[in-house]
Amino acid sequence: MSRHFLPSGFLGLSALAACVMYSPQPSATSPVVWPGRVIAAAPGERHFRAIRQLTFGGDNAEAYFSHDGKWLTLQSTRDGHPCDQQYVIRTDGTGVRRISDGRGKTTCGWFFPGDERLFFASTSAHDSTCPPKPDPSKGYIWPLDRYDIYTIDRDGSKLSRLTHYDVYTAEGVLSPDGKRIVFTSLKDGDLDIYTMNADGTDVRRLTNTPGYDGGAWWSPDGTKIVYRANHPTDSAELRTYRELLAQRLVRPAKVELFLMNADGSDQRQITHLGGANFGPSWTHDGKRIIFSSNYLSPRSGNFDLFLVNPDGTGLEQITFDQSFDGFPMFSPDGKQVVWASNRDADKPGETNLFIADWQ
Repeated sequence: MSRHFLPSGFLGLSALAACVMYSPQPSATSPVVWPGRVIAAAPGERHFRAIRQLTFGGDNAEAYFSHDGKWLTLQSTRDGHPCDQQYVIRTDGTGVRRISDGRGKTTCGWFFPGDERLFFASTSAHDSTCPPKPDPSKGYIWPLDRYDIYTIDRDGSKLSRLTHYDVYTAEGVLSPDGKRIVFTSLKDGDLDIYTMNADGTDVRRLTNTPGYDGGAWWSPDGTKIVYRANHPTDSAELRTYRELLAQRLVRPAKVELFLMNADGSDQRQITHLGGANFGPSWTHDGKRIIFSSNYLSPRSGNFDLFLVNPDGTGLEQITFDQSFDGFPMFSPDGKQVVWASNRDADKPGETNLFIADWQ
């Protein structure tokens, strides 16, 4: 969760309802009938034009564009699955297909160049059923399920295991040149960021500071990586962090954005907002970073999208809906943005995917 931060304690999980299809009339700006639901932007959302809903009901998140901009990956609990499975969907809302085999829990899908093959993380090597959920008495915590990374064809065939660490290994994003994958793993005892070749070789550790480092995303030119992190500031915080880590848990309620070079050098914090700041990615030109944050109301589930410059200046709020907005990604040409939201839900707690023209 972008990566891999779906705040289930805030959003809630519910069974996927039947897909309700709407067909608005064409207009001058929308010559083709949209096979989903067109919704209005909230007041203040000046960057969005023609918001379209892609999924309807249940829990849908982490939608990421293919290289040609025609497909999206997503994770979803549709089809009666009790935990996330991997799907692909066309950007017009059609062609939904499950590509994972239905076993275990999956997350963090991504297309390889050519868009015929993908990778994602799955717990299926350890159990065919869903991993157990954390004890709710522990508060808002996130389970570090035993994911490893797999590759698969877009039609769901030729599943192959890429990593064999048998601990939390997920949050993978492919470099712009298609040669390396950045990911987060617990393989060396802490939650750190690594890169590896697309075939799983030449693994390099990029972060070493005690605490959680994750959600890494390459800049469009491949020279920088933005990520989220929470580094304990005193011995008490560090002890609490490590006690949870020993139980394969982490408490991600306080994370800020960091930036580093692609080789791990020059690591620096770029936000100091408070609350949870996560899911960073880049604008098409690489000049700004888009992310989700609840810093305006840190104890709430009201996350909004923001833009910020790579040096931490120029913070701009993008969404203003009074619910969750997260996991944003721009299309390869920069003309559209896709994200997950609780907005316009038919049932409380539904998380659906939305796509909008960017202006």
